[in-house]
Amino acid sequence: MAKNRLCIFVLVAALMFAGQAFSQDKLNTPLTLTFTKDVAPIFQEKCEACHRVDSIAPMSLVTYEEVRPWAKSIKERVSKGQMPPWHVDKTVGIQHFANDRSLSQAQIDTIVKWVDSGALKGDAKNMPPKKEWPDEAKWNFASQFGPPDLVVKSPAYKVPAVAQDSWFKPVVETGLTEQRWVRAIEIRPSTVKGRKVTHHALARLQQQEAGGAGATVQEVGGSAGLFMEWAVGKQGEIMRPNSGKLMLPGSKIIFEVHYHSVGEEITDQVELGIYLYPKGQEPKYRQTLGLFSSVAGRNIDIAPNSIFMGQSFTTLRQAGRIENFQPHMHLRGKAMSLEAILPNGTTMMLSHVNKFDFNWMTNYIYADDAAPLLPRGTVLKVTSWYDNTTANRNNPDPDQWVGFGDRTVDEMGHAWINITYMSDDDYSAEVAKRNATNKQQQ
Repeated sequence: MAKNRLCIFVLVAALMFAGQAFSQDKLNTPLTLTFTKDVAPIFQEKCEACHRVDSIAPMSLVTYEEVRPWAKSIKERVSKGQMPPWHVDKTVGIQHFANDRSLSQAQIDTIVKWVDSGALKGDAKNMPPKKEWPDEAKWNFASQFGPPDLVVKSPAYKVPAVAQDSWFKPVVETGLTEQRWVRAIEIRPSTVKGRKVTHHALARLQQQEAGGAGATVQEVGGSAGLFMEWAVGKQGEIMRPNSGKLMLPGSKIIFEVHYHSVGEEITDQVELGIYLYPKGQEPKYRQTLGLFSSVAGRNIDIAPNSIFMGQSFTTLRQAGRIENFQPHMHLRGKAMSLEAILPNGTTMMLSHVNKFDFNWMTNYIYADDAAPLLPRGTVLKVTSWYDNTTANRNNPDPDQWVGFGDRTVDEMGHAWINITYMSDDDYSAEVAKRNATNKQQQ
């Protein structure tokens, strides 16, 4: 009898504990997710930069009425990591970026659960204030630096509704009459429509360096005088404190604009906005943008229905800080990695873009406390992978041989990398400063 009483007591206690736990879980479980309270803030932070009226995305995601018809599609794209476009592998390499627009797992879960629970609107009073976006006609960095000190424009170019790809390469004088240092640069098609036909745009800086008559600036990586590059998703560059790019009097900009037809006639031009340091203010470090090929000698030869890999190595002749990593390939491109082989033989994975998407030439800009500092003699290893099979949904024809070329149906492989070069002593000082900062944050 006593044993039975003990069993009953234990059972009652267990039920009471379960009931308390159930009640506590109910208290901890959030109410039904709604657009106004839970989803709209995420869209404002990570989506509206492109998904708003008169911007580059195909639909606006600002209001509930605009979002609701796309709810299931949004869930699919977000859960698969296709949107927002951020294709760096989150399991390896550096994970701290100044321009990270990816969704956290918590944000992904919120969007998915919101759609699965009926994609409800919610109370209008919970809607966050409307986010004010800069006018597309205005420069992105104008609020920080004022309007650009110098604007260089390519001549207007008419892109027919139907035509082969074209490459426009005009040369334009900068008009500079004295040496100036650059602290920020923007380059863009002049109109939103122009972005539809502009695949990419390069601006090369041609100028005479001291000691070289008629010479063009030569940068590590084999790209002569590359100043700035634009592709969809890239807005501009701001130099880190005490670093900049040098422009000399009499300099010129050599534009190279890759245009492609989209079914309607569009006339546009490329604008280069340059923000200068105040006169007399000179940064300590000079930054350069280089093209680091992943395929030595442009040796791309991809057989039909096959996989291909390219790899190349470049030795840093000076110590420096790697500012960014921007892979560039075409339709068969699938992945690209950037590694550093240190003088002591140690290999570091800096970044691996494992889901490269030709439609988004994303520039991954390292955060101030994460931009890798590398000693002189470091070897940068760039590896690219290509998929010329039916498994690649972007592949226009897996039965074709594919070689190197500028056309979209051809292939290429390189990374645009900004490097701020410094002396060995300055490198040691920067490393010590970084270590001290990290120690304080621990």
